Amino acid sequence: MIIHGKSAPGAQDRDRAALLAEIRLFVLDMDGTFYLGNRRLDGALEFVQYVQKRGRKILFFTNNSSRSPEVYMDRLAGMDCRISREQIMTSGDVTIAYLQENYPGRTVYLVGTAALIECFQNAGIPLWKPGDVRPDIVVVGFDTTLTYEKLEHACTFIREGAVFLATHLDINCPTESGFIPDCGSFCAAISLSTGVEPKYLGKPFQETVDMVRLRTGVELDKVAFVGDRLYTDVATGVNHGARGFLVLSGETRLEDVAASQVKPDGIYLSLGEMKELLETVL
Repeated sequence: MIIHGKSAPGAQDRDRAALLAEIRLFVLDMDGTFYLGNRRLDGALEFVQYVQKRGRKILFFTNNSSRSPEVYMDRLAGMDCRISREQIMTSGDVTIAYLQENYPGRTVYLVGTAALIECFQNAGIPLWKPGDVRPDIVVVGFDTTLTYEKLEHACTFIREGAVFLATHLDINCPTESGFIPDCGSFCAAISLSTGVEPKYLGKPFQETVDMVRLRTGVELDKVAFVGDRLYTDVATGVNHGARGFLVLSGETRLEDVAASQVKPDGIYLSLGEMKELLETVL
């Protein structure tokens, strides 16, 4: 593990720069990494621009399944970062691909926002509606329109035998004013009620790594998952043969690393610092 420059100047900075230079694909988290709320983090856009000018690839990946990829593209464009659809992936995308491969044609009760529902419908996933027989699968996403009725339906269907899936395991979602409950919190309530644990998708699980590899074609030893969370962003890399880089611009503090079982390959203050280091070697 190589820590950030304020604690390890000189030779370690050169090592951290060399580590970044090995990477051909940077898979970037969004909340807490590229932006926080509606504010683009300092140096984040410059990092993306510099990496691409040097022939490296960028893929944005967010576990936040409350919005469609197109909404994220518009949000990034509003921050002067314009990307193609192939450069954005969400845990919702991974979940849809998983359902298509493993449960084709099966009916889903989806606990999600209107945007996630539209994504599932556009992908041809059959969704449960009132009056239908019990769905085969319950999928829980980051539903900012969550109601007691939705929780009740999800618990009832799971007790009756429906498969329990979740788009991602994040417990909290960072905002400019603090943290709000995320998908993992909703699933904890459902699991406590039903006694059933979900299969989580998104980061840090194998299905996400497989989808990134399929879309980009980059070998895993040249891929870095970059983000502000140890248990999702960093773990995706270090647990699956890629790199995991932590940035200290969001949820995780440097002191949290010592207590974590997930050890980053490198720790950086921000994407801005990563760009500064890359400039010394590329």
